Amino acid sequence: MKAVRLHKIGGPEDLVFEDVDPPQPAAGEVLVRVRAAAFNHRDVFITQGLYPKIALPRILGSDGAGEAQGREVLVDPLLGWGPDERIWRPDATILGMPRDGTFAQFVSVPQQNVHPKPPHLSFQEAAALPLAGVTAYRALFTRGELREGETLLITGVGGGVQTFALLFAVAAGARVLVTSASDEKLERAAAMGAHAGFNYRTDPEWHKAIRAHAPIDIAIDSAGGEAFARALTIVRPGGRVVTYGGTHGEAAIKLFPVFWNQIDVRGSSMGSPADFAAMLRFVQAHEIRPAIDRVYPLEEAAAAAARMNQAAQFGKIVLDVPS
Repeated sequence: MKAVRLHKIGGPEDLVFEDVDPPQPAAGEVLVRVRAAAFNHRDVFITQGLYPKIALPRILGSDGAGEAQGREVLVDPLLGWGPDERIWRPDATILGMPRDGTFAQFVSVPQQNVHPKPPHLSFQEAAALPLAGVTAYRALFTRGELREGETLLITGVGGGVQTFALLFAVAAGARVLVTSASDEKLERAAAMGAHAGFNYRTDPEWHKAIRAHAPIDIAIDSAGGEAFARALTIVRPGGRVVTYGGTHGEAAIKLFPVFWNQIDVRGSSMGSPADFAAMLRFVQAHEIRPAIDRVYPLEEAAAAAARMNQAAQFGKIVLDVPS
Protein backbone atom coordinates (compact mmCIF):
# COMPACT_ATOMS: atom_id res chain seq x y z
CA MET A 1 0.00 0.00 0.00
CA LYS A 2 0.99 3.66 -0.30
CA ALA A 3 1.93 5.33 2.97
CA VAL A 4 3.87 8.22 4.49
CA ARG A 5 6.52 7.11 6.97
CA LEU A 6 9.11 8.77 9.15
CA HIS A 7 12.52 7.04 9.19
CA LYS A 8 14.61 9.62 11.03
CA ILE A 9 14.25 12.70 13.21
CA GLY A 10 14.96 16.01 11.54
CA GLY A 11 11.76 17.78 10.62
CA PRO A 12 8.74 17.66 8.29
CA GLU A 13 10.98 17.26 5.25
CA ASP A 14 11.89 13.76 6.47
CA LEU A 15 8.41 12.36 5.82
CA VAL A 16 8.71 9.80 3.00
CA PHE A 17 5.97 8.67 0.60
CA GLU A 18 6.61 4.98 -0.14
CA ASP A 19 5.24 1.47 -0.61
CA VAL A 20 4.82 -0.62 2.54
CA ASP A 21 3.06 -3.84 3.48
CA PRO A 22 -0.57 -3.32 4.58
CA PRO A 23 -1.36 -3.98 8.26
CA GLN A 24 -2.74 -7.32 9.41
CA PRO A 25 -5.57 -6.81 11.94
CA ALA A 26 -5.20 -8.67 15.22
CA ALA A 27 -8.14 -10.21 17.06
CA GLY A 28 -10.75 -7.58 17.84
CA GLU A 29 -9.38 -5.14 15.26
CA VAL A 30 -10.83 -3.70 12.06
CA LEU A 31 -9.04 -2.84 8.81
CA VAL A 32 -10.09 0.64 7.64
CA ARG A 33 -9.62 1.70 4.03
CA VAL A 34 -8.52 5.30 4.57
CA ARG A 35 -9.98 7.87 2.18
CA ALA A 36 -8.71 10.99 3.93
CA ALA A 37 -6.43 11.80 6.86
CA ALA A 38 -5.50 15.02 8.65
CA PHE A 39 -2.52 16.62 10.34
CA ASN A 40 -2.16 17.57 13.99
CA HIS A 41 0.70 19.44 15.63
CA ARG A 42 1.82 16.19 17.25
CA ASP A 43 2.74 14.86 13.79
CA VAL A 44 5.13 17.77 13.26
CA PHE A 45 6.46 17.51 16.81
CA ILE A 46 7.25 13.83 16.20
CA THR A 47 9.29 14.66 13.08
CA GLN A 48 11.30 17.06 15.26
CA GLY A 49 11.84 14.54 18.06
CA LEU A 50 9.63 16.54 20.43
CA TYR A 51 7.43 13.65 21.54
CA PRO A 52 7.84 10.70 23.93
CA LYS A 53 8.18 7.03 22.97
CA ILE A 54 9.22 7.63 19.35
CA ALA A 55 9.83 4.34 17.53
CA LEU A 56 10.97 4.45 13.89
CA PRO A 57 10.18 3.81 11.12
CA ARG A 58 6.53 4.72 11.70
CA ILE A 59 3.46 5.74 9.71
CA LEU A 60 2.23 8.95 11.33
CA GLY A 61 -1.32 10.28 11.48
CA SER A 62 -4.01 10.21 14.17
CA ASP A 63 -7.02 11.39 12.15
CA GLY A 64 -8.70 9.34 9.46
CA ALA A 65 -11.98 8.58 7.73
CA GLY A 66 -12.79 5.87 5.24
CA GLU A 67 -14.58 2.56 4.85
CA ALA A 68 -14.75 -0.57 6.99
CA GLN A 69 -17.09 -3.53 6.98
CA GLY A 70 -19.26 -1.92 4.31
CA ARG A 71 -19.73 1.35 6.24
CA GLU A 72 -18.39 4.87 5.97
CA VAL A 73 -16.48 5.43 9.20
CA LEU A 74 -14.08 7.60 11.12
CA VAL A 75 -11.58 6.59 13.77
CA ASP A 76 -11.24 7.56 17.43
CA PRO A 77 -7.43 7.89 17.73
CA LEU A 78 -7.18 7.39 21.52
CA LEU A 79 -6.17 3.81 22.33
CA GLY A 80 -6.76 2.42 25.82
CA TRP A 81 -8.27 5.32 27.76
CA GLY A 82 -9.32 3.05 30.63
CA PRO A 83 -12.33 2.90 32.98
CA ASP A 84 -11.91 6.30 34.69
CA GLU A 85 -13.62 9.13 32.76
CA ARG A 86 -11.63 11.65 34.79
CA ILE A 87 -8.17 10.62 33.54
CA TRP A 88 -6.62 8.36 30.93
CA ARG A 89 -4.45 5.40 31.89
CA PRO A 90 -0.66 5.90 32.00
CA ASP A 91 -0.23 3.36 29.18
CA ALA A 92 -2.86 4.92 26.88
CA THR A 93 -1.55 5.97 23.46
CA ILE A 94 -2.65 7.92 20.39
CA LEU A 95 -2.78 6.43 16.91
CA GLY A 96 0.26 7.41 14.84
CA MET A 97 2.95 6.91 17.49
CA PRO A 98 4.03 4.47 18.74
CA ARG A 99 1.48 2.54 16.63
CA ASP A 100 1.22 3.03 12.85
CA GLY A 101 -1.36 5.66 11.95
CA THR A 102 -3.62 6.98 9.22
CA PHE A 103 -1.20 8.44 6.65
CA ALA A 104 -1.71 5.32 4.53
CA GLN A 105 -4.26 3.54 2.40
CA PHE A 106 -5.10 1.17 5.26
CA VAL A 107 -4.95 1.31 9.04
CA SER A 108 -5.83 -1.35 11.61
CA VAL A 109 -7.59 -0.21 14.79
CA PRO A 110 -9.61 -1.78 17.61
CA GLN A 111 -13.26 -2.39 16.76
CA GLN A 112 -14.45 -0.02 19.50
CA ASN A 113 -12.48 2.85 17.94
CA VAL A 114 -14.43 2.75 14.68
CA HIS A 115 -17.55 4.97 14.48
CA PRO A 116 -20.09 5.71 11.76
CA LYS A 117 -19.19 8.84 9.79
CA PRO A 118 -21.68 11.68 10.31
CA PRO A 119 -23.66 11.54 7.06
CA HIS A 120 -23.51 15.31 6.38
CA LEU A 121 -19.69 15.24 6.26
CA SER A 122 -17.47 14.34 3.32
CA PHE A 123 -14.50 12.03 3.94
CA GLN A 124 -12.20 15.06 3.99
CA GLU A 125 -14.39 16.86 6.54
CA ALA A 126 -14.77 13.74 8.68
CA ALA A 127 -11.01 13.14 8.65
CA ALA A 128 -10.52 16.64 10.10
CA LEU A 129 -12.69 15.85 13.11
CA PRO A 130 -11.29 13.18 15.47
CA LEU A 131 -8.33 14.37 17.56
CA ALA A 132 -8.99 18.12 17.39
CA GLY A 133 -12.74 17.69 17.71
CA VAL A 134 -12.65 15.52 20.82
CA THR A 135 -9.95 17.71 22.40
CA ALA A 136 -12.09 20.81 21.89
CA TYR A 137 -15.24 19.07 23.11
CA ARG A 138 -13.65 17.83 26.33
CA ALA A 139 -11.97 21.17 27.05
CA LEU A 140 -15.20 23.10 26.51
CA PHE A 141 -17.89 20.86 27.94
CA THR A 142 -16.50 18.00 30.04
CA ARG A 143 -13.78 19.99 31.80
CA GLY A 144 -14.86 23.57 31.12
CA GLU A 145 -18.60 23.03 31.74
CA LEU A 146 -19.47 25.71 29.19
CA ARG A 147 -23.12 26.76 29.40
CA GLU A 148 -25.47 28.58 27.04
CA GLY A 149 -25.21 32.34 27.42
CA GLU A 150 -21.69 32.35 28.88
CA THR A 151 -18.82 34.34 27.41
CA LEU A 152 -15.81 32.32 26.30
CA LEU A 153 -12.29 33.46 25.40
CA ILE A 154 -10.27 31.32 22.95
CA THR A 155 -6.60 32.30 22.81
CA GLY A 156 -4.66 31.93 19.56
CA VAL A 157 -7.52 31.03 17.24
CA GLY A 158 -6.54 29.37 13.96
CA GLY A 159 -5.47 25.82 14.72
CA GLY A 160 -7.69 22.76 14.50
CA VAL A 161 -8.72 22.55 18.16
CA GLN A 162 -9.37 26.29 18.45
CA THR A 163 -11.53 26.41 15.34
CA PHE A 164 -13.57 23.45 16.59
CA ALA A 165 -13.90 25.15 19.97
CA LEU A 166 -15.26 28.24 18.20
CA LEU A 167 -17.74 26.22 16.14
CA PHE A 168 -18.88 24.17 19.13
CA ALA A 169 -19.24 27.15 21.47
CA VAL A 170 -21.26 29.17 18.95
CA ALA A 171 -23.53 26.15 18.38
CA ALA A 172 -23.99 25.83 22.15
CA GLY A 173 -25.16 29.43 22.43
CA ALA A 174 -22.05 30.96 23.98
CA ARG A 175 -20.63 34.40 23.22
CA VAL A 176 -17.07 33.91 21.92
CA LEU A 177 -14.08 36.24 21.95
CA VAL A 178 -10.80 35.25 20.26
CA THR A 179 -7.19 36.36 20.04
CA SER A 180 -4.64 35.95 17.26
CA ALA A 181 -1.49 37.56 15.88
CA SER A 182 -3.18 37.71 12.45
CA ASP A 183 -5.96 40.12 11.47
CA GLU A 184 -6.87 37.72 8.65
CA LYS A 185 -7.47 34.90 11.15
CA LEU A 186 -9.53 37.23 13.34
CA GLU A 187 -11.68 38.09 10.32
CA ARG A 188 -12.19 34.42 9.50
CA ALA A 189 -13.11 33.71 13.12
CA ALA A 190 -15.68 36.52 12.97
CA ALA A 191 -17.19 34.94 9.87
CA MET A 192 -17.56 31.71 11.88
CA GLY A 193 -19.42 33.45 14.68
CA ALA A 194 -16.84 35.06 16.97
CA HIS A 195 -18.27 38.21 18.57
CA ALA A 196 -14.95 40.07 18.88
CA GLY A 197 -11.27 39.55 18.11
CA PHE A 198 -8.08 40.98 19.59
CA ASN A 199 -4.65 41.06 17.94
CA TYR A 200 -2.07 40.38 20.64
CA ARG A 201 0.82 41.26 18.31
CA THR A 202 -0.34 44.79 17.47
CA ASP A 203 -1.87 45.50 20.90
CA PRO A 204 0.45 44.67 23.82
CA GLU A 205 -2.42 45.53 26.20
CA TRP A 206 -4.83 43.05 24.60
CA HIS A 207 -5.68 41.49 27.95
CA LYS A 208 -6.86 44.86 29.29
CA ALA A 209 -8.95 45.42 26.17
CA ILE A 210 -10.68 42.08 26.68
CA ARG A 211 -11.39 42.80 30.35
CA ALA A 212 -12.92 46.14 29.35
CA HIS A 213 -14.97 44.51 26.58
CA ALA A 214 -16.93 41.93 28.61
CA PRO A 215 -16.75 39.74 31.72
CA ILE A 216 -15.21 36.40 30.70
CA ASP A 217 -16.73 33.29 32.26
CA ILE A 218 -14.27 30.78 30.82
CA ALA A 219 -11.00 30.88 28.86
CA ILE A 220 -9.40 27.97 27.03
CA ASP A 221 -5.73 28.04 26.09
CA SER A 222 -3.23 25.76 24.38
CA ALA A 223 -0.30 28.17 24.13
CA GLY A 224 0.87 28.42 27.72
CA GLY A 225 3.42 31.14 28.34
CA GLU A 226 2.13 34.69 28.49
CA ALA A 227 -1.29 33.79 27.04
CA PHE A 228 -2.07 31.39 29.89
CA ALA A 229 -0.70 33.75 32.54
CA ARG A 230 -2.87 36.58 31.28
CA ALA A 231 -5.94 34.37 30.92
CA LEU A 232 -5.82 33.92 34.70
CA THR A 233 -6.16 37.69 35.09
CA ILE A 234 -8.87 38.10 32.45
CA VAL A 235 -11.62 35.74 33.63
CA ARG A 236 -14.17 37.09 36.06
CA PRO A 237 -14.06 36.19 39.77
CA GLY A 238 -15.15 32.56 40.04
CA GLY A 239 -14.34 31.94 36.38
CA ARG A 240 -12.61 28.94 34.79
CA VAL A 241 -9.41 28.59 32.79
CA VAL A 242 -8.85 25.35 30.86
CA THR A 243 -5.42 24.47 29.50
CA TYR A 244 -4.87 21.74 26.92
CA GLY A 245 -1.35 22.54 25.69
CA GLY A 246 1.81 24.55 26.09
CA THR A 247 3.21 25.28 22.64
CA HIS A 248 4.73 28.60 23.80
CA GLY A 249 6.40 27.12 26.85
CA GLU A 250 5.93 27.33 30.60
CA ALA A 251 3.95 30.16 32.19
CA ALA A 252 5.15 32.48 34.93
CA ILE A 253 1.92 33.21 36.77
CA LYS A 254 0.86 35.53 39.57
CA LEU A 255 -0.95 33.60 42.27
CA PHE A 256 -2.84 36.52 43.80
CA PRO A 257 -5.53 36.78 41.08
CA VAL A 258 -5.98 33.00 41.18
CA PHE A 259 -6.71 32.64 44.88
CA TRP A 260 -8.20 36.09 45.47
CA ASN A 261 -10.68 35.70 42.62
CA GLN A 262 -11.18 31.97 43.31
CA ILE A 263 -10.35 30.96 39.75
CA ASP A 264 -10.72 27.32 38.70
CA VAL A 265 -7.72 26.09 36.69
CA ARG A 266 -8.44 22.83 34.86
CA GLY A 267 -6.25 20.63 32.71
CA SER A 268 -7.61 18.71 29.74
CA SER A 269 -6.07 16.21 27.32
CA MET A 270 -7.67 14.49 24.34
CA GLY A 271 -10.99 12.87 25.31
CA SER A 272 -12.47 9.61 26.56
CA PRO A 273 -14.56 7.25 24.44
CA ALA A 274 -17.64 8.82 26.03
CA ASP A 275 -16.38 12.29 25.05
CA PHE A 276 -15.79 11.09 21.49
CA ALA A 277 -19.30 9.64 21.18
CA ALA A 278 -20.84 12.80 22.67
CA MET A 279 -18.79 14.96 20.31
CA LEU A 280 -20.07 13.02 17.30
CA ARG A 281 -23.67 13.39 18.48
CA PHE A 282 -23.13 17.14 18.94
CA VAL A 283 -21.57 17.53 15.48
CA GLN A 284 -24.40 15.62 13.86
CA ALA A 285 -27.17 17.40 15.79
CA HIS A 286 -25.83 20.83 14.83
CA GLU A 287 -24.56 19.75 11.37
CA ILE A 288 -21.16 21.26 12.15
CA ARG A 289 -18.64 21.33 9.33
CA PRO A 290 -14.93 21.62 10.15
CA ALA A 291 -12.87 24.57 9.01
CA ILE A 292 -10.46 23.09 6.45
CA ASP A 293 -7.39 25.10 5.56
CA ARG A 294 -5.99 23.11 2.62
CA VAL A 295 -6.20 19.63 1.14
CA TYR A 296 -2.98 18.00 -0.09
CA PRO A 297 -2.51 14.66 -1.85
CA LEU A 298 -0.91 12.05 0.39
CA GLU A 299 2.36 12.18 -1.55
CA GLU A 300 2.71 15.88 -0.56
CA ALA A 301 2.53 15.18 3.17
CA ALA A 302 5.93 16.80 3.75
CA ALA A 303 4.69 20.08 2.24
CA ALA A 304 1.53 19.88 4.33
CA ALA A 305 3.60 19.35 7.48
CA ALA A 306 5.80 22.32 6.59
CA ARG A 307 2.71 24.55 6.37
CA MET A 308 1.57 23.39 9.80
CA ASN A 309 5.06 23.97 11.19
CA GLN A 310 4.81 27.60 10.02
CA ALA A 311 1.48 28.03 11.88
CA ALA A 312 0.10 29.48 8.64
CA GLN A 313 -3.12 27.47 8.62
CA PHE A 314 -6.63 28.36 9.68
CA GLY A 315 -8.41 25.13 10.52
CA LYS A 316 -7.33 21.64 9.60
CA ILE A 317 -4.81 20.50 6.99
CA VAL A 318 -6.16 17.40 5.25
CA LEU A 319 -4.54 14.67 3.16
CA ASP A 320 -6.40 13.01 0.29
CA VAL A 321 -5.50 9.31 0.22
CA PRO A 322 -5.32 7.73 -3.26
CA SER A 323 -7.47 4.77 -4.27
